Amino acid sequence: MAHALDITAANPQAPRLDGTEATAPVKRSLAGLTREELRQAVMEIGVEERKSKMRADQLWRWIYHYGVTSFDEMSNVSKVLRAQLAERFTLDRPRIIDRQVSVDGTRKYLIELAPGVECETVFIPDVSKSGALCVSSQVGCTLNCTFCHTGTQALVRNLTAAEIVLQVMVARDDLGEWPTSNEDRKLTNIVFMGMGEPLYNLDAVSDAIDIISDGDGISIGRRRMTVSTSGVVPKIVELGERTGAMLAISLHATHDPLRDELVPLNKRYNIKALMDAIRAYPGLNNSKRVTFEYVMLKGVNDSLAEARALVKLLKGVPSKINLIPFNPWPDSPYECSDWDQIEAFADVVNKAGYASPIRTPRGRDILAACGQLRSESEKVKASVLRKQRLADEA
Repeated sequence: MAHALDITAANPQAPRLDGTEATAPVKRSLAGLTREELRQAVMEIGVEERKSKMRADQLWRWIYHYGVTSFDEMSNVSKVLRAQLAERFTLDRPRIIDRQVSVDGTRKYLIELAPGVECETVFIPDVSKSGALCVSSQVGCTLNCTFCHTGTQALVRNLTAAEIVLQVMVARDDLGEWPTSNEDRKLTNIVFMGMGEPLYNLDAVSDAIDIISDGDGISIGRRRMTVSTSGVVPKIVELGERTGAMLAISLHATHDPLRDELVPLNKRYNIKALMDAIRAYPGLNNSKRVTFEYVMLKGVNDSLAEARALVKLLKGVPSKINLIPFNPWPDSPYECSDWDQIEAFADVVNKAGYASPIRTPRGRDILAACGQLRSESEKVKASVLRKQRLADEA
């Protein structure tokens, strides 16, 4: 079931007696809510408590299995209840400000979740026979990793669970993947590797994973969801206990002085503390390995000595190492390692018995480095405001 992509929440104007315009309250969207939130919503419009769970289950299936965007499509819900729901609520998606499709099939979306709140979401097709959606958990970031474009952007706020889930729903709209099916899916995996640090927003991330993994709805299993952290050590075990998701670590260095520079959070939680927390991750075994992300920076962290140090560091930890060719962004202080050097690095890690795939660069023609679309959007807004100011001054 395909849906229009550019849907803005209705905001009708109602005339006042004095002739001025009054803005009607913006309807709350039911898309993205938890089961309990849906139950509370139907009780708001008068559904008896004893019937509220049944009604919420109906809504759940229509919203998350069928992906409907109109209450009129809910054929097993009475017309009276549909009218009551439509009067108070909406199923609209957030507005897509920009959508770009790469020559390699990568799709990147800049999504407006609220006025001034824009996040990026990227669909990457054909990743190990699956398609992965990279979602954001915050707008902006506080961690200031020096190789990361999002790190150049101030934190605006955490995203809600609904706003995280809506990123998945927008992508499924675009891919035409409603109703949910377990056959021939394009979108099979979710990675929390977009804007922000997920463990600084763990409550919302946990609720979002509950919604996305529910078998009566979107139905993407917890083992197909990976949460990447830069190393918020006190929350790592809690993530595993609450979500059952796969763990990824944004590592990028094997010793504290270099990691302090690349990932400043390391000054608070050093590599030893990080590795101790990883070893305590619930369910860690050879079938539930930790993914270590290692961006390849020319002359910085790509020596064969660093490769051998990485092997030593990960000894005894069920691991996979993703080697990531650096995706340059304007004014970035780094260059991507030479391909021969990346392959030599991978060869050292592979010979030590670790899977060490080199991530194929994707979407370089569509501002693929995380945060670039939002930065371009902010530049456009600033340009418009500057032109308006100059016009006013003239």
